Amino acid sequence: MAEIIALILNFLKALGKYRWHAVAVTWIVAIAGWIVVLSLPNQYEASARVYVDTQSILRPLMSGMTAMPSMQQQVLFMRRTLFSRPNVERVVREVDLDVGAKNPKELDKIVDQMMSKIKMAGTERDDIYTISYTAPTAKQGRDVVQAFLTIFVEGSFSGKRNDSERAVQFIDDQIRSYEERLVSAENSLKEFKIKHMGMLPNQGADYNSRMMSMSESLNQARLELAEAEQARNAIRRQISGDTRGAPGQRALPLMTDPALEERIAAVNKALDSLRTQYTEQHPDIVANRRLLEQLLARKAEDAKTAKPSADPGARYSPMLQQLNVALSEAEARVAALQARVNEYGARVTTLRGQSAQVPEIEAQLAQLNRDYEVNRENYQKLLQRRESAKMSGDLSSATELLSFRVIDPPLAPNKPSGPNRLQLFTAVFIAALGAGLASAFLLSQVRPTFLSQAALRDASGLPILGAISMNWTAEQTVLRKRRLIGLAAAILLLFGAYGTGMAAILVLPL
Repeated sequence: MAEIIALILNFLKALGKYRWHAVAVTWIVAIAGWIVVLSLPNQYEASARVYVDTQSILRPLMSGMTAMPSMQQQVLFMRRTLFSRPNVERVVREVDLDVGAKNPKELDKIVDQMMSKIKMAGTERDDIYTISYTAPTAKQGRDVVQAFLTIFVEGSFSGKRNDSERAVQFIDDQIRSYEERLVSAENSLKEFKIKHMGMLPNQGADYNSRMMSMSESLNQARLELAEAEQARNAIRRQISGDTRGAPGQRALPLMTDPALEERIAAVNKALDSLRTQYTEQHPDIVANRRLLEQLLARKAEDAKTAKPSADPGARYSPMLQQLNVALSEAEARVAALQARVNEYGARVTTLRGQSAQVPEIEAQLAQLNRDYEVNRENYQKLLQRRESAKMSGDLSSATELLSFRVIDPPLAPNKPSGPNRLQLFTAVFIAALGAGLASAFLLSQVRPTFLSQAALRDASGLPILGAISMNWTAEQTVLRKRRLIGLAAAILLLFGAYGTGMAAILVLPL
C-alpha cells in the first residue's frame, strides 16, 4: 500500500512539474474540439408509422377456392427488401439527391449513406412499423421517408400482381400443350378402335372374360336345346301313344285308362325335370325311364286288346288337339335354340381363332386409354388451377386482403434531432483534460528527474548521506505565487469556457 501511495505522489509531483504543458495541451484540445462540435451540421430525423392489417374476412370465405397467400410472410418479405439497393437508388432519383453526383462513384457513395441512415423498426406481432431517416435538412428527411412509405405500401400489390400474371401465363402455356396432347391421344384412340372394331372388349371385359362368358352362354344354350328336345320328344310319344292307323288316315279313338295316362304324364314330367339337373346315367333318371317303359308297355298291351270307341266324336279329342299345338310350339322352340347354339358356337370359334391377337390389342387399347385419361386429368386440373390463379391474383390486388393504414405521416421536423452537442461538448472537455494529464505524464517519462531521496536511492543503489533544501528568495517567492495564480486562473477560465459553451448550446438554437 505504501508503494502505491509513493507512486501516486511521484506521479502528482511529475504533473506539477509540467503543469503548464498540461494546461496548454488541455486548452488546445478543448478549443479545437469545441470548434468541431459547434461546426457540425444539424441533423433532422423524419419518421412515419404505418399499420399493416393482415386480417380480412375474405380469407375464411375464399379458403379452399384459391391459393391464399401468407400475409405475414408477404409483409416480412416487403420489410426485408424495402431497403434494397434498387429501391434506394429509386428514392435517390425521386428526391433529386443524384443531382450533386458528378460520377457513378459519388452516386454510389450517396446511396450507401442513405442505406446506412434509413431504418425500419416494428414487430410482426403488432403489425406496426416505423420508417425513420436522418437527413441534413427537414424537407429531405420528409421526402425520403415518404418515398419509402410509398414503396412499402404500393410495392407489394404490383409484385403479387406480376407473380399472378406470370403464373397464369405459365398455366395457359401448359394448357395449350396438354390440349395438343389430348387431341393427339383422342385421334390415336379413335383410329385404333376403327381399325380393330370387331376385336375390342365390350363393356370393359377383356378376352378371357369374353371367352368364358361366351362358353357359358354356349353351354347354357345347349342345355336349353336338350331340354326343348326332350320336351318335344315327350309330346311326340304322347301323341304316338294316343293315335293309331295308317299314315294319312285318321285313327279311330280307342278306349284308354285315364289313371294310366296320368301316371305316364307324371313320370314324363318328373323325367324332364331330372334331365335338366342330371345326366342320363343318374340313378333317378334310370329308374324313371324304366318305369316309363313299363307304363308304355302296359299301355301298348291295353291298346292291342282295347276296342275302338263307339263314339264318333272321340276322334276329335280336345287333348289330342292340345298335344298337336304343344308339339308345334316345341318344334319352334327347338329350332330357335338350335340357331342360338350355332351362333354361340361360331362366336366361340371366332374368339379361339383370335386368341393370339386379342390380348395384344386389349393391352394396346388399355395403354391408349391410360394415356388419354392422364392427359385429360392433367388438362382438367390445369383449368382449375388457372381459375384459382386468376382469383388469387384478384385477391392479392384487393385492398381488403392486405390494407395499410398510415398512423403518423412523415412530417418535416422543426427542430434538429442531432448531433447531441451537449454530450459532445462534455466529451471534448473530458478528453481535453485527459490529454493534458497524459501530455504531462509523457513529458515526465521523456525527461525524468528525481523528485525524492528514495527515488534517487532506488535508481542508484547508493546510500544517500544528505539533502540540500531550496531556499527561495523574496523575488522568487512572489514569482511562484504569480505562476500559481496564473495556473489557477487558466484552469478556472477553462471551466468557465466549458460552462459558457454549455449554456450557449442550451439557450441558442442549434
